[in-house]
Amino acid sequence: MKPEMLDRLHRFRQKALAHGVPAAEVERWLAAARPCATLTPHGDGPVVGRFGGPAALPAGHPAVPPRTYLIASLDLAALPGDATTLPLPPDGGLLLFARSYDQGMDAGGEAVYVPAGTPVVERDLESGHSPDDPWALLDRPSSPGDEILRLTYDVSLPDNESLYDRAAHPHARQLRDAWQDVRREDGRHGPHFQLDGYTQDPYGETDMLTASAWMAANRSGEPPRFEDWALLVQWYGGRYVDGDVYWTIDRHDAARRRFGEVTVLGFFEGPP
Repeated sequence: MKPEMLDRLHRFRQKALAHGVPAAEVERWLAAARPCATLTPHGDGPVVGRFGGPAALPAGHPAVPPRTYLIASLDLAALPGDATTLPLPPDGGLLLFARSYDQGMDAGGEAVYVPAGTPVVERDLESGHSPDDPWALLDRPSSPGDEILRLTYDVSLPDNESLYDRAAHPHARQLRDAWQDVRREDGRHGPHFQLDGYTQDPYGETDMLTASAWMAANRSGEPPRFEDWALLVQWYGGRYVDGDVYWTIDRHDAARRRFGEVTVLGFFEGPP
């Protein structure tokens, strides 16, 4: 792991011990750490994408449904290969779209992979919503400095009650509190994107990878394969809507560049 990742885990260890968690239990929790990448306008790494902007889609791509927005576009050639465990293509662009339902309280969307060299056409996205829809705020232009997304190497720990054995982790609440302390120190409570790692919801109750596996199982009629699912991107919205959007994918689909199979889920508490 990168030094900055090890530093975060060390600070977590110190805080968890200060919360009274036995050392052996802390180390069991640390064993579940997963590498990830954080994207923000003010990160310390390379520029790997941009927030919002025009939707440059391949010529002949189907029309984007109403109330759909381009949330971010990623330059996969600029994304270091060791930043995530995801089997992503080495180049090309990845466009992340989301749309709201039920007055912004639910979400859908898609991910579109654009191979390098593909002719593209900028599309106008029809909003299809009333001016007071919270997603209408995405029409507001950002300053140039807010549009770029820089990468920071990161690490994530489980922060969801469905992901751990209560018997093995009787101090889970203190462990999660310690991790939240580290996240707040590092500014992870504000709007940002996360690639790979664990998903998070505000209450720590719903693991979106588990939900995606069950949804896929219901479609196929086969047992869920929880180990196959990965977090492609989580958008910690905040600045535009009071909630998060999750793009999840089966690792086999990612390796085959079948990004049309992405599942998009949302967790919203209401308009900002």
